[in-house]
Amino acid sequence: MKHVALTLLLAAVVPASAEPIGSVDTAFKLIGPDHKIVVDAYDDPKVGGVACYVSRAKTGGIKGAIGLAEDKSEASIACRQVGPVTISQPLPRQEEVFNERISLVFKRLRIVRMVDVQRNTLVYLTYSDRLIDGSPQNSVTAVPVPRETAIPVRK
Repeated sequence: MKHVALTLLLAAVVPASAEPIGSVDTAFKLIGPDHKIVVDAYDDPKVGGVACYVSRAKTGGIKGAIGLAEDKSEASIACRQVGPVTISQPLPRQEEVFNERISLVFKRLRIVRMVDVQRNTLVYLTYSDRLIDGSPQNSVTAVPVPRETAIPVRK
């Protein structure tokens, strides 16, 4: 019982971490790394059997090499059921499940999970929190959960 409680506590405290899947170069840089598109996988920390894949631009060059470059705000997300869906505790209707700094100070890439109770579906949204011209780039995907696995929602 203590191990289960500790596991649940760690899942609530430890944010999801990115697992690099791969990348492609998009522009050659003479000095420093090339500009790229990277693909990372994120396992939902509260929903077993669901993984999200996010592709995004990563700036190279000298600034990119030393961490001073500001990556573009565009990102794309695809979440899929990769095993049996297990939900051990009620989920809030909307919750940020991951965020990562993508510029030195101002910008973060965020992934938010929303629960569509009527359709028994988990909806994932990715966006950057720095507004450019009032309209942030974003991408959305959905994972239908089998009807025999009801999604418990926190009230």
